[in-house]
Amino acid sequence: MQCCCGRRVEALREEIDLILEGELGDPRIGLAAVTEVVLAPGGKVARVFVRVDGDDEEAEQTLDGLNAAKGFIRHQLADRMGLHHAPELIFLIDRSEQYASRIDELLGRARKKRRP
Repeated sequence: MQCCCGRRVEALREEIDLILEGELGDPRIGLAAVTEVVLAPGGKVARVFVRVDGDDEEAEQTLDGLNAAKGFIRHQLADRMGLHHAPELIFLIDRSEQYASRIDELLGRARKKRRP
């Protein structure tokens, strides 16, 4: 069962990414890529993590545009994937790269302090 769910999640991620790439005309939506989709048990809600190129303001504008386009995106998903009901989409900014960079920076500082 996990395998099937994993394929469904990956298919959702790919389809949403394709929709973001070329089918949304909202000028608020910048360069964005879907990094991960987390499907809730039961499959009715999906958290969609999106990496946005740009600063925090651009990320927030992209998030606003994506939230405004939720209905369109869900309709496209249902059509493309043959779903009766596409999951409710919750868009979140993926800040994992920023966190990783900050952790690397802090670890580097700690290493320098330990050297005699």
